Amino acid sequence: MKSFTNIVITGASSGIGQALALDYAAPGIALALNGRDDERLRAVAEACRAKGAYVDARAIDVTDREALAAWLMNFDDDHPVDLLIANAGVSIDKDNSSLDDFSTVRNTMAVNIDGVFNTVEPLIGRLMGRKRGQIAVVSSLAAFIGLPYSASYNASKAAVRVWGESIRYVLKKDGIGVSVICPGFVTTRITADAPFPMPFLMSAERASSIIRRGLARNKARIAFPIPTKAAVWFGGLLPGGWTARLMGA
Repeated sequence: MKSFTNIVITGASSGIGQALALDYAAPGIALALNGRDDERLRAVAEACRAKGAYVDARAIDVTDREALAAWLMNFDDDHPVDLLIANAGVSIDKDNSSLDDFSTVRNTMAVNIDGVFNTVEPLIGRLMGRKRGQIAVVSSLAAFIGLPYSASYNASKAAVRVWGESIRYVLKKDGIGVSVICPGFVTTRITADAPFPMPFLMSAERASSIIRRGLARNKARIAFPIPTKAAVWFGGLLPGGWTARLMGA
């Protein structure tokens, strides 16, 4: 079982990122927390400090490659990172999956895909040089099958899922673990106004517990909850035409 001391979490101002930050916070732990909402991020940082953790919190947009890289490397200089969680993401598609406004599609891809790359790239060489560490990429169970809503979100999560699962093989020889996290519906700001049913919705705190156990075991894929995981797996086994009919297409 792995334990972690110096941890980076993007998207830490709410939802799963916030829950992970609060759960990892403890004396002797250094946290680098990123989020877009400065006020919420400050509140999370103070709560983590109250639990005894050292916290460096910065409200940096993960699409800002240079600013994010500078902050990450400065933190790593003083606290060599052993767990990097690329969690920041958005789901901002409109009802028609934003086909009338491709700027929404492109913005989703920029945050959910480029944001992951911008988080991993500045530190990957250092992790490889130290021959240790763990990378976690937050995807989604929506990454496994085409769904009739949130097309750009689903596609972006599919991209980072396959990328994360692929680089796991490459980084194993350097002693670096890679886990891809695929949650179902979790109570977050993303799901707060979702216009569709969300079966087996779980709290961010419960999700954090599952994720932390999986990361400690260097699991390749941390997918949950089991009923939603099973439904997606079954849908992926069906011929494309059958799946489309089930989805109403």
